[in-house]
Order: sequence, then C-alpha cells, then structure tokens
Amino acid sequence: MSQTDIEIVVDDPTAPEDDSPSVVSTRTIEIVVSLLLLALAATLGYDNWRTGISWDSTGPEPGYFPFYLSVILGGGSLYGLVSALLSQHGGSQTFVTRAQLRRVLAVFVPTLLFCLAMQFLGLYVASFLLIAGFMRLVGKIALWKSLLTAFVFTAVMFVTFDIAFDVIMPKGPLEAAFGR
Repeated sequence: MSQTDIEIVVDDPTAPEDDSPSVVSTRTIEIVVSLLLLALAATLGYDNWRTGISWDSTGPEPGYFPFYLSVILGGGSLYGLVSALLSQHGGSQTFVTRAQLRRVLAVFVPTLLFCLAMQFLGLYVASFLLIAGFMRLVGKIALWKSLLTAFVFTAVMFVTFDIAFDVIMPKGPLEAAFGR
C-alpha cells in the first residue's frame, strides 16, 4: 500500500449517534418553508400594492418594483410547494435527527438569550456572558480560561468600537455606571 492510499479516520466523541430517531423529514421542511415564503410574498405583495404599483407622471410608484419582486418570490414558493407535494422520495429522507437537533439547539438557545439579554444588559456584558458560557458549557474549557477569554474579547470589542471608532453600541446598566 502506498502512502497516498492511507486513510486517517478520526472519531468525534461528541458526534451525534447514527441511530438517533428522526424528528422531521426533508419533505415536511420543504413544505413548511415554501408556505412561510408564500405568506411573506403575499404580505409584501399586499403592502406594496397598497402603496402603489403603477406608473405615474414621475415614474414608478413606491411599490412598483417590490411588488413584482414579491410576485417572483410567490411564484418560486409555489413551485417549491408543488415540487415538495409531488415528490416521491422526500418523505422518507431525514432532515434532522433528535441528536442533531439537540446540538443545534445548544447553539441556538444561548444565541437567542444573548439577543434578549443585550436589550437589558448591553452588548458588552451580554457578549461576556455568551462567550464565557459557550466556552465553559459547550467547549468544556476551564472556568478561568473561559472568564479570561471572555473578558479580553469583550475589552477589545469595547476599546475598538466604543473608544477607537466611537461607534454607538447598545449600552446597559454597567456601562452607564462607568459613565459611558
């Protein structure tokens, strides 16, 4: 066997199990996404129709181009919906398993909480909590390393945005206590 034929296999101990049950099929996701996009297209189409979709003496009214873009979006959504409904093989294909969904939610839920916390705590405190939490809970990194990394990253963000470039970022009660 030559050197080019050697294959290196690395097992990921945190990889989802192969026998995890399916949560939802690909066909179901395709139908749901097509319906959501169709609803968005209808909403945008109606709103732009309401503001005007014709030409007047000065040119197109405000809703002219967005209306036709929503018609194109609606047509694409209908095509995707019909394709998904007529598909023979999509119903048996797994879109996501329970183990895969658990891993996705392990990232999505803290990120959603970060967005909510940022409204009350400000960008920098919420970022510190998110980074330290991810490193400790998801990455299983030592607490002192997680806190130090989160602090350094947040401090660099603060110096870069708030001091060097004077960019207005969402502030919370901690920044207000320091007079920033």
